[in-house]
Amino acid sequence: MIIINGRIITWGSPNQIFYDKALLIRDGIIQKIDNVERIVSEFPEEEIVDALQQLVMPGNICAHTHFYGAFARGMAIPGNPPADFYAILKQLWWNLDKALDYEAIKYTVLVCHIDAIKHGTTTLFDHHASPNAIEGSLDVIAEAVINSGLRASLCYEVTDRDGEKMADYGTQENSRFIKRISNKSSKDKLLRAHFGLHASLTLSNKTLEKCRLECPEKIGFHVHSAEGIVDQEDSLNQYGKRVIERFADFGMLRDSSIMVHGVHLDEHEIDLLRDTETWLTHQPRSNMNNAVGVAPIENMLAKGVKVGMGNDGFSNSMWEEWKAAYLLHKVNSLDPAAMNGFDILKMAVQNNAELASMTFDGLRIGEITTGAAADLIFVDYHEYTPLHEGNLPWHILFGFRESMVTTTIVAGEILMRNRILTTLDEVEINKRALEVAIKTWKKVNN
Repeated sequence: MIIINGRIITWGSPNQIFYDKALLIRDGIIQKIDNVERIVSEFPEEEIVDALQQLVMPGNICAHTHFYGAFARGMAIPGNPPADFYAILKQLWWNLDKALDYEAIKYTVLVCHIDAIKHGTTTLFDHHASPNAIEGSLDVIAEAVINSGLRASLCYEVTDRDGEKMADYGTQENSRFIKRISNKSSKDKLLRAHFGLHASLTLSNKTLEKCRLECPEKIGFHVHSAEGIVDQEDSLNQYGKRVIERFADFGMLRDSSIMVHGVHLDEHEIDLLRDTETWLTHQPRSNMNNAVGVAPIENMLAKGVKVGMGNDGFSNSMWEEWKAAYLLHKVNSLDPAAMNGFDILKMAVQNNAELASMTFDGLRIGEITTGAAADLIFVDYHEYTPLHEGNLPWHILFGFRESMVTTTIVAGEILMRNRILTTLDEVEINKRALEVAIKTWKKVNN
């Protein structure tokens, strides 16, 4: 296809906005960026897609999510209201994940992907758990990813909370799926794998050692790290080490590994992340919801830690995550200058793009440039104040709405055109998801 009449935001370094260029897309790649007349005359056989003066941007990237969490929406937590983060885990999440069967897994993924496509998120890093449906669970998720047309890295959350046997099953599921992805089947071209772990507080040294031995060196770990203070307390009480120190001892700090949250890290742990080039992802909406605290993100960025942004299973409108981060750090520090808009851009655009590009074997993702993946969105935003490279972050933070995404493209395939989904039947999927969710909730409450 050739995309014309778009105001192109490249998200390059430096970022540029083009008002008179067209994009040539072939084989899922941006092949050329040039004058409209020149591209159209040179490639007359290509389909013309008119962006109608909308913004054309790289799709958003979510560096940590939980598809399976979709069925928690609106669900009452059994028992008394949870008093703290650990109670939330025990009463909500560890009951919900046990209630999932393979059909429930499938529909949690599909409804999340409808949400992602409609809101312009084109690459997602998922972290899955289903203790009573482990074997083959990542294949179920993969099939749903393939059907949706999105780009994703998958893993299974290994944990000892259900016993050593179940931890071994989770380890095997990660290993099996990593081997599947290594075969580079054409149907898996939009899929990659990480090695999933739950968190230090539910992982024994024995299990960590098994996972270390099972995980290939080139594959990164994906694990919650010091999300709540209970995680640090458990690590110090049981092992005499802080969470990141413990993961470092098992060789899990890698340039492809993702440590999630990092709310309660100290300076030494932050230095370890920087020195090993390990990723950390920030999920402010989740941190606020779970009342776990505010991660020292500005300190991490200043020290050179590679901080990305996820949503921890919240809605896949990543601009909402941007806004939460922008405001949370200001009120936390009582400083209106805290968390500059370009800090948000560093995490959510530049760093997320670098993580996605590394995960997908060097294919440039998250930027409009020749040779990059054609993962694009059209945004129906028409500014009434000047918009330029220097103030674009604040237009997004104060002006963009999730409803403004009209078209979503991944690897050159249109997944939504003019707000009409092309790969997924939203009505039928939501209808069946509701039926499956009701059954899932009954299991949770029994």
